[in-house]
Amino acid sequence: MNGITTCSTGVDAGVSATPPRQQRRRPVMSLFEFRREVPRTLAIVLALLAWAAFLLGWHLLAAAEFTPAQLLPGPISVVEALWRLLAEGAFGMDILQSVKRILLSFSIAVAIALPLGVLMGAFPVVEGFCNPLVSPFRYLPAPSFVPLLLMWLGTGESQKIALLVLGVVWFLVTLFMDNTKSVREELVECSRTLGASRWQVLAKVIFPAALPTYLDTARQMLAVSWTYLVIAEIVAATDGIGAMMMRAKRFVRVDDILAGILVIGLLGLAFDLLFRLIHRLGFRYLR
Repeated sequence: MNGITTCSTGVDAGVSATPPRQQRRRPVMSLFEFRREVPRTLAIVLALLAWAAFLLGWHLLAAAEFTPAQLLPGPISVVEALWRLLAEGAFGMDILQSVKRILLSFSIAVAIALPLGVLMGAFPVVEGFCNPLVSPFRYLPAPSFVPLLLMWLGTGESQKIALLVLGVVWFLVTLFMDNTKSVREELVECSRTLGASRWQVLAKVIFPAALPTYLDTARQMLAVSWTYLVIAEIVAATDGIGAMMMRAKRFVRVDDILAGILVIGLLGLAFDLLFRLIHRLGFRYLR
């Protein structure tokens, strides 16, 4: 018995004994487990490190001897240019005009795409009729419509709004359709069994069930809308962030152009955080 006990104790000790080097590696390697949730504090630290690395690389590249200072200003110069533009006052109006165009055009796109996407996702016959028309337009680049829009609508505000709508509406239709299809079939069958009509199922079952995904889709596609802003505002525009960037191009003010790009990125991030907040407050039951 003593021999067995000694042997088992020795085996246990051998199994549990792990080289110190491997023990030190385990906490680090455990972070790379598949789909393991990252703690909030660590996520913030990683984000700060990523931005610090980006800004440091940008600064070092701008300070290098082979880099023309006029063509690639450093991050400090861009921040100074942004402060100067805001202090002058006109750039603030450009920002407001761009935000207004984004909000108006995206609202129009959602007003068109959401009803159509819901109907296509709920009724295959509607999908069979509309999808052959909608799908090809997703592959057409929105800037290719600029010459036509200029001839049809002129150089006014309607041309810019139309371009921004065309940039996202076809993708919104398809994504809203997929969101609607993702609603569990059991919910639809149960409501039909209880005597609900088609429109009651659509309005009180399918739409509320898919609403969180509709909002998330809108959040993602709003980012795409911001990418078309400069294209919409560089064609015969007198105001807006894109128009400011074109004016800066004439005088080779790269710092002003980068400041405009920085503002677009910050505005897009602000709207993204706003959509996330609305999603979190509106759909607490999903937590």
